[in-house]
Parts: sequence; structure tokens; C-alpha cells
Amino acid sequence: MMIEISFTGRGGQGVVVASQMLGLAFFKADKYPQCYSVFGGERRGAPLASFLRVDDKKILLKCEIENPGEVICFDASLLDVERIRTQLKPGGRILINPPNPAEAFSDLAGYRIGLIDAPAVARKAGLEKIYNTVMVGAYCGFTGIPDMASVLAAVGEMAPAYPEKNVAAARIAFDQVTSFS
Repeated sequence: MMIEISFTGRGGQGVVVASQMLGLAFFKADKYPQCYSVFGGERRGAPLASFLRVDDKKILLKCEIENPGEVICFDASLLDVERIRTQLKPGGRILINPPNPAEAFSDLAGYRIGLIDAPAVARKAGLEKIYNTVMVGAYCGFTGIPDMASVLAAVGEMAPAYPEKNVAAARIAFDQVTSFS
């Protein structure tokens, strides 16, 4: 069954690299990924989106992902509850880097919610402000896919700097992600 993931965040948080990194992790797990990004002005702090499709067979679709089954949100201020309700598939999963406790997301009842304090995990691993590897590790811990060995291999290969710290961040996030329905 095809997995469709929507990533949302701000320029400079590592959203595009995270989608590519997760795509590589799925590829290393013998899946077929398809990744693309959408953004306007290429500047730090501007909202942007990236998308990833994954399947067990070659993906022939070449259209936008309009109704993902999963959302990865790097910045909770960009989380639009109405948009989630109209676009995310019923029972879908949402991974959020929140500034707020779990109770703040009670209006997302009916979805499986994963929470990770990405800044804290990044600091613990010796990184600052870029959360791509944290979110990729948290996604693996939250969903159980792809396998952690594939995630760590992709992170180690794609981390633009400090591969050891980025691998550590992914491992920590895998263990620290919390979830609820």
C-alpha cells in the first residue's frame, strides 16, 4: 500500500533534506520513494512544503499529494487544523515538533499524534536549530517504518555536516517520540 507523506516547516529547519533523507531510508529498506518540494521565495523562515510517496512497487504517479495519510510538521505554528481535517486521510498520523504539551492538540481527535521536542533532542546531540535528522528518527520511532538501520544509514550518508551527531539525534528522537490517539 502506498504511503503519502506531507512535510511542512520553515526554510532553514531542514524540511527538504528530511524528506529526501527519509526517502533514501525507504530506498535502503527496498521500497520505491518519490520526493518533491514546493516553496516560493527561498529564504530562511519562509513556510515550505515537501512531499514523499513510498510504495513496494515502482511509482508511476506524477501528481501532487492532495490527501496524505501522514503529516510531519516541523513548526506547530504552521499546523492548520481545518486543513488537516479536510486533507489528511481519516485516522492518519501527524508527527509534530510542538512548543506546547499534548493537551494543546485535543482538536486533532481522530488522528494518531506523535510529539517530539526537536530543539531539545538536537541540543542533546550537539546540534542547533536544524531538526531534519531529529524528525526522521522520530518518524521511524512513531510509525515503525522504515527500519532503524536504514534510517541511520541514510542519515549518516546525507547529513551535510557532523554525521555522528546527526545519527545520534536520530537515535535519541527514535526513543523519545511520544504518541497518542
